[in-house]
Parts: sequence; C-alpha cells; structure tokens
Amino acid sequence: MKNLLDVLRGKSANQENDDAPESVFFATAFADHGISAEEAIPWEARAVEIGAKRFPSEKGGALMRSLWVKDHHMKHLQGQAMDHLVHFFDFAVVPSQRDVMRQDEYGSFMVVLLNGSMAVERNQPWGERLRLSEAKPGEVLGEMSLLDGGKRFSDCTTIDECHMAVLSAQALDEMIVQAPHLSAALIGLLARKLSLRLRAMGAKLSYQQRG
Repeated sequence: MKNLLDVLRGKSANQENDDAPESVFFATAFADHGISAEEAIPWEARAVEIGAKRFPSEKGGALMRSLWVKDHHMKHLQGQAMDHLVHFFDFAVVPSQRDVMRQDEYGSFMVVLLNGSMAVERNQPWGERLRLSEAKPGEVLGEMSLLDGGKRFSDCTTIDECHMAVLSAQALDEMIVQAPHLSAALIGLLARKLSLRLRAMGAKLSYQQRG
C-alpha cells in the first residue's frame, strides 16, 4: 500500500518526464489471487466476443462529462481534470443482451455506462438468480475487480444498445505515471462509490435471505 501511495503522490519530482518509472500496480493485481494477468479477461477480448464497436472519443467524452457533472461524487472531476481523464478511456457501443462482465471471472477493466441500461445480476449459492440493480447512464460497473484484481461479483448484461466508456488496468497504470493527482482523485472517488454500492447490496441480500 505504501508503494501505491508513493506513486499516487508523485514520489519523484521528475514523474512527468519521459524517464518516469512505469506503473504496473493494477495490471498485475491478479497475481495476488494466484493467477496470471493473461488469465484475466481484457476489454479487447470481450469487445470482440460481444460485437462491440468503437465510437468517437469526442462524443463519448462529452457524454461522460454531462453525466458526471450531475453525480454527487464524480462531479469533482471537471474542467481540465475531466478533459485529461477522457484520454485514458476507450469508447464503445454494445448491442443489447450482451454480457459485458460475468460473475466469478477475472476482468481487467471497468465501464462507465453512457446511455442505455444494464442488468446487474448475481447467481446465489442456493440457486436463486437475483437482480441486484439496473444500471443507468453515469453509473460505474466493474471497478471492484479493477481495483483489487478479484473475481467479478455479478453479471452485467446490456438490456438495450449501450454506449460506454472503458478504463483498463493498463490505462489506469498509465494515468498513475502521467497524471498522479488525477489518478489519486479517480481511485478515491471510485472507492467511495463502491463502498456505498456494496453497503446497499449487502442490505438487499440480507433482506432476501430473511425472506
């Protein structure tokens, strides 16, 4: 953790230079779980599998800005920070009824839903398939696996055609080196949103078990 904090704070005064050290913190996080990075599903492979198509980053960036300015947490990433952030994302349109993420797989990317809707569902140990939520534009999905390298908690399936912004582990590592203050802000905001979501999901699952 200390090494991560050193990187995020810009430990080296020459961090913006070409000879800045390369970060692989998130790209290699899966090793903590006993698997290689090659076993984690990258966005490039999933995009081919589900028939995702690229769309212009200018349009995607504008959509993300307009959505996050309304978000209580993410609105802090605006102005020049948001302009810089967009360059680290890929933008894609995904057909309906496609599994962008699958429960219990290892995945090295997260997505920001820009339009459309996605079902977030989990297969419970007792056999029930529970719909945890229906993601709406502006929501972030898959950040838990991106941050800790662990398995996906749920299936995330497009209900209709969706446009989304995709951030890979490799891109997040690049952000740490090229824009440490921006990456620190993004990681902090993602962790806060993730904590709130897990608390809400935990409460829902407890209610379902009691029922």
